[in-house]
Amino acid sequence: MLSGYELVLAGLAAVAAGCINAVAGGGTLISFPALVALGVPEVTANITNTVALCPGYLGGALAQRKDLAGQGRRLWLLLPACIAGGIVGAILLLFISSDVFRILVPFLILLAVALLAVQDRVRGWLIERSARTGPGNGERTDRKAILPLGLAAVYGGYFGAGLSVIVLAVLGLFFDDSLTRLNALKQCLSLAINVAAAIFFLFSGLVLWPVAIVMAVGALAGGAIGGSVAGRIDPQRLKWTVIAIGTAIGIYLLVSL
Repeated sequence: MLSGYELVLAGLAAVAAGCINAVAGGGTLISFPALVALGVPEVTANITNTVALCPGYLGGALAQRKDLAGQGRRLWLLLPACIAGGIVGAILLLFISSDVFRILVPFLILLAVALLAVQDRVRGWLIERSARTGPGNGERTDRKAILPLGLAAVYGGYFGAGLSVIVLAVLGLFFDDSLTRLNALKQCLSLAINVAAAIFFLFSGLVLWPVAIVMAVGALAGGAIGGSVAGRIDPQRLKWTVIAIGTAIGIYLLVSL
């Protein structure tokens, strides 16, 4: 159990994560390593972080609910694979040796850093593709997207940092639609993946509830702060700051193995 001082630090890390997610994305690269640095075992830190940051995904989905208009069939086609994948990822996290996860952590962090670094390229590609095909041509649903999204969901349930970039890229590959509409769909699918994993984790006995509650409040506050100051913060500078921090943390953990 963390001390009161350490709870405050965990809450501040969650505030930073919520603010970063609201402005540029990549907040997990702050909150998860912070828990590990406070002495929380890697698996427990990952589970607690997933549960704590779930409300942030709900906020993102609600903010873009208007852009889901006309995508009901598409959403219901993809939701089962995302939910199932999130649960499978959560099961893998709980039943594969914690030593294996500890070894994978630096590689997962560096993968998340790489995904954050290419985020703008993915968005640019999607915008260019949408301009070529024209918005509104994506009303068809393609069942070929189910397997890639299911695999992305497994990753999301297992670790999750960088999940949104993966989901958005998969949607862009299989659906011809505007970036705004695909982003709204991504928000809902990412929410489903994280909630599925979080609900499974609730029964694991590994959630540090005092930490999770403090972090959830901190993440919500950070999201509100980030939303209010977004116009005054350079998202690119913030993103590359997070990338630099994440890279340093990943390399440090890799060397420490």
